[in-house]
Amino acid sequence: MSFVTPRPVLLSLTAALALTTALPAAAQDAASRPFVLDDLTLTANREPTELSRSGSSVSVLTEEDLQDRASQPLSRSLTKLPGVTLIQRGPLGTTGSLEVRGAPARYVPVVIDGIEVSDSTAPTPSYDIGGQITAGVGRVELLRGAQSALYGSRAIAGVLTLESLRPTEDGLHHHFGIEAGSYNTLTASYGATLRRNDTDLAFQISHIRTDGFSALDEADGNFEEDGYEATRLSFYSAHRLDNGATIGFNGFWEDSTADIDYSSDATGTPGDDYSENESYGLRGFAQFATGAVDHDIALTRYRIARDSYYNGFPTSFEGVRTKVSWQGATDIGQGVRAVFGADTEKEEAEGNGDARISGVFVETTAALGNRIDITTSLRRDDHSRFGGFTSGRVAAVYRADGDLLFRAAIGNGFRAPSLYQLFDPFIGTATLEREESRTHEIGVEKQWGGSHLRATAFWLKTGNLIGYDNNDTPLDFSDDFYNQVDGIARRRGIEIDGRYAFGARHALTATYTFIDNQTNVPDWAQVPERVLNLGAETTFATGTTAAIDLQHVAGRADDLDDFTTVDLSVSHPVRDNATAYLRVENVFDEDYQWVRGYGTSGRAVYAGLRASF
Repeated sequence: MSFVTPRPVLLSLTAALALTTALPAAAQDAASRPFVLDDLTLTANREPTELSRSGSSVSVLTEEDLQDRASQPLSRSLTKLPGVTLIQRGPLGTTGSLEVRGAPARYVPVVIDGIEVSDSTAPTPSYDIGGQITAGVGRVELLRGAQSALYGSRAIAGVLTLESLRPTEDGLHHHFGIEAGSYNTLTASYGATLRRNDTDLAFQISHIRTDGFSALDEADGNFEEDGYEATRLSFYSAHRLDNGATIGFNGFWEDSTADIDYSSDATGTPGDDYSENESYGLRGFAQFATGAVDHDIALTRYRIARDSYYNGFPTSFEGVRTKVSWQGATDIGQGVRAVFGADTEKEEAEGNGDARISGVFVETTAALGNRIDITTSLRRDDHSRFGGFTSGRVAAVYRADGDLLFRAAIGNGFRAPSLYQLFDPFIGTATLEREESRTHEIGVEKQWGGSHLRATAFWLKTGNLIGYDNNDTPLDFSDDFYNQVDGIARRRGIEIDGRYAFGARHALTATYTFIDNQTNVPDWAQVPERVLNLGAETTFATGTTAAIDLQHVAGRADDLDDFTTVDLSVSHPVRDNATAYLRVENVFDEDYQWVRGYGTSGRAVYAGLRASF
């Protein structure tokens, strides 16, 4: 593969680099400040790391970030991040696939509160984010690039991590939220956090109900409502013992019902298809030190049960994932820290057998003076069906004068075939091999005051792909099966992310993603070529905050039209601990599709109240 930088990528990166020297002229009073100790990333390395010391591309959304846009659905917050596309087939609750840098959702593992939630029963395991709301979410991290050296199978395009609310100060605190709006939507949530002496406790519960709109596009004569209802509960507990060790237990439970439409449904007919999902995750952990080594051990279990009804015919699926992990860390000296460990994971799917994958890993982080940090990761995995695979990653960051950073990373990754692809009695192929990938990226970042500009060029190559061969015989499944398909999926592109704060109350934001698609693999070809997000936010003397966000999507596959949507949000503090808000989605009632034949929301209005006490 040639890794020559495409002209649009080179021009965009050059322009961004030029801006890093031009823009600070508007804020010279901030440009001379020393580099600010910024937020941490919990996922870019095996241990928490300052963002300025990480060579990886990572986006962090805090609870405050999620609330700044009036508690919009999580999917809308994620689509404003560079490199992210959300492909949803209808209203809230229908299938939502998170794609990163053009790679489908199966290459982006999702971890909630330390528990991986990819659906082991699915043909291509991934997490359906289509019904996720922001209630109870305290932190989001999106790590981009090949991360198999850190997270094993499936981490080819990145990793999405969600964390529920945690105690941040002493005492008992309550959090309450309620929202109502278009499509007869009602959302309510309650949470409590407690920090007392050496004990942390947290609990959240949320419920959402909506009538929705037709999953198949109303423009094609589909007018039935496809509703959604879900209840989610999560908890967290941790206690520090007298000897300094910490033990803890956390988990979640979720139950949902969603009306759905299949692309094969007859146009204009009131479909009665729906799905019922129930899942839970549990995690026990302990953190302690022996001499100079810090230890972290964990046991996790995730179970999902799905029932789908198509024309009254039910299909049931049940899957379980159990994982045991141990990690150790120690300072070697001379600015070098080593992290090492092992884990083993067993996946089971009812009717499709099981598989185990075990791995060992080592990561070193070296500080070369005060300006350079280099992280090297190496991992060896052994799969019970196809054998072993070695993945590696090197990431580096250089901090120049004037709050200017340069980053670079290179790595490889793999995705093991799913249980369904291996063992389905009708179309499974037990001899499938792993998919393999390689990624490179280089980036530059400039910070000044509360402003920043980042640009990253990336390359992604994935081969030995697994595909479905139906042999062009409709309604005859006897010769259909999964196999390794010809072709290599290639992506290269540019991500730009900027924020310019002027004064203490105003800011402009922008993200831009360009992806040069070079693939003949169908489901890799759905990503748009260009996505632009623009935003403006201001806070008035009264405390009222207003924001406007524009998204433009262009260069789409399947001959889908380009589109532009605009969202508005206003928040106002009604008391010191309570905020009322109003959110208008798709202000100009743009008619568009993310997936051919499937509808999207028209203009929608939501109002809510959130309070803490």
